[in-house]
Amino acid sequence: MTKHAVTVLGLGLMGQALAGALLRAGHTTTVWNRSPGKADALPGAVVAGSVAEAVAASPVVIVCVTGSAAVREVLDAAGDLDGRVVVNLSSGASREARETAARHGRYLDGAIMAAPSDIGTPASAIVYSGNRAAFDEHEHLLRDLGAATFLGDDPGLAALHETAVLGLMYGILNGFLHSAALLRAAGVPAESFVPFAGAGIETVAAWLPGYARQIDEGRYPPVDATLDTHLAAIDQVVQESVAAGVDSGPPAFARELARRAVAAGHGGDSYVSVIEQFQAPDKERS
Repeated sequence: MTKHAVTVLGLGLMGQALAGALLRAGHTTTVWNRSPGKADALPGAVVAGSVAEAVAASPVVIVCVTGSAAVREVLDAAGDLDGRVVVNLSSGASREARETAARHGRYLDGAIMAAPSDIGTPASAIVYSGNRAAFDEHEHLLRDLGAATFLGDDPGLAALHETAVLGLMYGILNGFLHSAALLRAAGVPAESFVPFAGAGIETVAAWLPGYARQIDEGRYPPVDATLDTHLAAIDQVVQESVAAGVDSGPPAFARELARRAVAAGHGGDSYVSVIEQFQAPDKERS
């Protein structure tokens, strides 16, 4: 296997995991962190005294720091990046990824869909977007961090996918917490609800491929039930929440979206038609 020199800037939990996976794969790995002591956990790594020194050591530079401001600060201190591939695996907004790509031509933005402990194992998945030639050239290196998927030339796509997954994750978690609160009000332990919650999540997951096709086609034929039927079920959740003294805000929001979709003529369509309400212009809530 071909081994390469690679630099990792940032040694938080994820940065250490990335550097560790590269070292285990046999790559010459140079690291830098604002607090140099964090490199002690990476035997075999070359510890650079500055960002510029770390960048000069390798043709591929992986950045994993906290926040877009830190990314800018680190790259501004990097010195000459000409000819080098910058792979930014820090979390950030899609707009920020596009702005960074405009300053660094051979740029890949990445979103890590894994925990630090999974990096370098089959459980790890990372999506990338940006410079396709840079991805193709170094795909074998990136695969030593986990399954690597290229999403497209738009540098913002990786960050956008990460945000979409986070939105889904918190929607599921808050749905579980609201349900657990509803049951706890009746003295039911959350642990006993877990099997039912898991089965419900699996049921919804099985709907997703068909629902995705409806979204892409812009047609919403009812399959499991019409939106009118779903609206009645959501209203039941709202009423039960009020009766139990549990915050009815989450299901009430879902009911409002469904009501708006029904008013727009989608009562006989599938629940997926509610997507039109999500795509209506909105103001950011602070």
